[in-house]
Amino acid sequence: MNISEYENSQETKSHGHENFPFNIYLCSIPLDFTLVPAHWHNDMEIIYIKKGNGRISVDLVPYEVSQGDIIVVLPGQLHAIYQCFDASMEYENIIFQLSMLMAPQGDFCTEEFFQPLMQGKMFFQSCYTTDCPKHPALSRCLNALDEICKNFSPGFQLAVKAQLFSFFYELASFAKTSTPHRTHKSLGRLKDILKYVETNYQDKISIADAAGICGFSQSHFMKFFKKSMSVSFTDYLNDYRLTMASRLLVSSEDSVSNIASETGFDNLSYFNRMFKKKYQCTPMQFRCKN
Repeated sequence: MNISEYENSQETKSHGHENFPFNIYLCSIPLDFTLVPAHWHNDMEIIYIKKGNGRISVDLVPYEVSQGDIIVVLPGQLHAIYQCFDASMEYENIIFQLSMLMAPQGDFCTEEFFQPLMQGKMFFQSCYTTDCPKHPALSRCLNALDEICKNFSPGFQLAVKAQLFSFFYELASFAKTSTPHRTHKSLGRLKDILKYVETNYQDKISIADAAGICGFSQSHFMKFFKKSMSVSFTDYLNDYRLTMASRLLVSSEDSVSNIASETGFDNLSYFNRMFKKKYQCTPMQFRCKN
């Protein structure tokens, strides 16, 4: 299961299609999962907090979020969602491709706005709290999208696009063309290694393998990863594998031993011990509770 499958396993509120690449997912932490591991993709993502509070990071910058807050994640930005202490959080994940708003032959909006966004030449601030002057207008667009996607009336695609255009119009005043501080070579290397974990976590991954992805020595890599992620690479890899194992426990009927093997653990007793340390229960107890 890669991160796209991990996210897309949630219940969808709208109908994605190759000719209309737009989806809304309603998610809950920790009811659905305790965290969404750090990852990135080429889609645009808007995270709208509906209830509770939690923590979201964008390009390694952490944000404490609560009901009503809006997080904007641009294509290629590294992001993760975490439970904050014992708090719960319900949030809406709005994921779409910017290409659906672009003219095939190019126009002013495409050339001056959407292409720079896709190419990483234009940026917005990531977090819009309820006391932000633009928040009422931004939230109206997102609330309107909710209403549109409740019954999918004929022509709803037009209404969805209209609200997305309005949303970007409100963001336009926050647009910046300078490169953010964290958009540099080291962040690119970090994204490469996280993508490598995402696609290879089922297999054996050594420190040497990970260091090779970045072109670092093993000692330099371990210092780099710990400084960037505030956790060792081995702990991150184990936590990622355990997160995927927890999803498989509630979404499949595979045995615990098979799930351990499928998520990169070749020692069942070690898997059980690590799982209990993270979730305070055995894998079978976790399956029964969820």
